[in-house]
Amino acid sequence: MTTNSTPVINTVEGPVQGVVESEILVFKGIPYAKPPVGPLRWKKPQPVEPWKEPRLADTFGKSCLQPTYPSMDGSGDVGPQSEDCLYLNVWTSGVDPSALKPVMVWIHGGAFKIGFGSDPIYGGGPLARQGAVVVTLNYRVGLLGFFAHPALEKEQPGGPVNFGLLDQIAALEWVQRNIAAFGGDPNNVTIFGQSAGAESVLALFASPLSRDRSPALFHKGIAQSPYAIPEQSRDKASEIGVKITKSLFKLNGGQATVEELRAVPAEKFTAKFMPTPENPRGQVPYLGPGPVHGDQVLPKKLRATFEAGEQAKKPLIIGSNSDEASVLEAFGMEPGAIMQKIIDAGGIAAELFVAHLKNLYRDDPEVTEEDLADANRFASLVLRDMLFTAQARWIADQHSKVADARWYYFSYVPEGERADRPHGVSHGGEMLFPFGGIKPRYTAADREMSVKVSGYWSSFATTGTPAGETSWPKHQMSGGIDLRQDKTLKLGETIVVANDFRRKRLNAFIDLYPALENELAKDPPSGGPR
Repeated sequence: MTTNSTPVINTVEGPVQGVVESEILVFKGIPYAKPPVGPLRWKKPQPVEPWKEPRLADTFGKSCLQPTYPSMDGSGDVGPQSEDCLYLNVWTSGVDPSALKPVMVWIHGGAFKIGFGSDPIYGGGPLARQGAVVVTLNYRVGLLGFFAHPALEKEQPGGPVNFGLLDQIAALEWVQRNIAAFGGDPNNVTIFGQSAGAESVLALFASPLSRDRSPALFHKGIAQSPYAIPEQSRDKASEIGVKITKSLFKLNGGQATVEELRAVPAEKFTAKFMPTPENPRGQVPYLGPGPVHGDQVLPKKLRATFEAGEQAKKPLIIGSNSDEASVLEAFGMEPGAIMQKIIDAGGIAAELFVAHLKNLYRDDPEVTEEDLADANRFASLVLRDMLFTAQARWIADQHSKVADARWYYFSYVPEGERADRPHGVSHGGEMLFPFGGIKPRYTAADREMSVKVSGYWSSFATTGTPAGETSWPKHQMSGGIDLRQDKTLKLGETIVVANDFRRKRLNAFIDLYPALENELAKDPPSGGPR
């Protein structure tokens, strides 16, 4: 990799100078908001202080404060952390004011609890070579990004709870102010993200603070592996905040003052465990893996907003992977135990439903009798489809009523990893492909697949229509007088369009979901999907 200095770019806030990496201009660690520290902790992001001398943008900003999990892929290598973390990064192949490029803004995952925008897997160089200007960003996560407490409510009645989503909106406002100086078109911005990043994309589609802006903050979206775990209510968030204040912060619970809360040492926000008398090794409760409904950012639940057709009427790609339930095992949870809990809650009706499901899975040539007989394996299939596949289908259904929607299912496993991944693509296992981050150890077939997938993503960002060797039709909701079919792009060893993909069993999960929603909200998976 070659690295040289770059020309100075004048942003509205001040001049920045990045580096050249493999012929791509890279600007690292540009502040998009004032450090959210001291009196700005749990406040809406504020404008940065302007500067006059060129700011050297050759180093990524520090990750936002978070617990680290070395046993999880990537999550233990977040590098330096700080409460001063609201920075973004830009990759561009050059600046030509007469030919502005499409902009792709990446929002990282991590259950709204962990993650950082400068993770090497999110490097924007390959997409920049295809003609996009790529932006990645940090946003507040965990207790600093999503938090409610009576003292904050007293300070600002009805004020925000989803501070991390407000950070994302502030970053998109920075893009509107400044991206043209980097060669990007502020009138052609695609937001994309995975897991909690995909939930963020849907939240930005749903939020009245971002969907109704003029000029628009974004124009298209890609949601990779969003999940059907419902958002917490504002009241529940405040209840959790009081518990945290007492047991982790060692303050007087609901009686703690704003000043006391903002004086809590920063290292408290990296804690994994919060001892209580009844649970000495209990995990710190977080509001994730979803945001909170009931504040100005998200007045309603995401599904309620999409069902009402109130989301942004903009093109959306949405999809999931073939082994999404792997995320549960990554957090030390047995799919079989989770499914048994759901069955116990549902009683005899749930047991009968499971028996019915097994018959539906028998119709799938990818499912064996051994899969059905193994409690954990069968539960993995059910939880994958209930929490991920059906969610993507349902959102695509709702969105197709108001705007272009396209649905995909990703099952391509790199050739050298197939022996270790017999059940398919794990949660997050697709990310190398749209980013074009295929390393030399991968095969020619793997690299070819990356070219195809990143081509779909980048052409969608450019024109609103994902182009490739296989034409990707718009999703159409099944049913109605014209008996239209679901359309799913299956990204596997071959790329094909499937009609009515897993329709019967996904319909069963979609019909069941309202009854499960309250149960899922009561006890979401600890830590949540990454």
